[in-house]
Amino acid sequence: MTSTNEHAKLWELIKDTRFGMLTHRHSDGLLNAHPLTTQNKSVDEDATLYFFVPKNGDIVRHLAEDDIVNVSYANTDDDSYVSVAGHASLLEDQAKKNQLFNKMAEAWFPNGATDPNLGLLAVRIANAEYWDVKDSKMVQLFKMMKAAVTGEQPQKLGDHKKLNLV
Repeated sequence: MTSTNEHAKLWELIKDTRFGMLTHRHSDGLLNAHPLTTQNKSVDEDATLYFFVPKNGDIVRHLAEDDIVNVSYANTDDDSYVSVAGHASLLEDQAKKNQLFNKMAEAWFPNGATDPNLGLLAVRIANAEYWDVKDSKMVQLFKMMKAAVTGEQPQKLGDHKKLNLV
């Protein structure tokens, strides 16, 4: 189980990354990914991420066959990367849709939070992994050049942590 601080660190790395890539398996075993916008303002106590998706779309159709997903986030400006694995489900929770609905979502669902095609996808996080580099680009480059010259692996380039949320 993760601590509250680890939970907060995970959210800190996710919150400013506009899109996550939701990856799921098709029945033939191939992996496919879709860019989605995380709707949360924080990760709740259930460690769940929320996304709006069309109910009649590919994501919902494929998740009916296999609910195991991965959501990856890459914030190259801040050199932070997050990979979240979990189980996805489609929620029929109108209060939650109302709470999370915003102007960005309205672009895709012009009929608002009560749009009959608005699906609320919940991804319950089972585990997560992150990489968070604090060194400047110049310091990173120096460490990599030094490693290339010496034949040794680069010194630690940042924080890397695995979190188990179940």
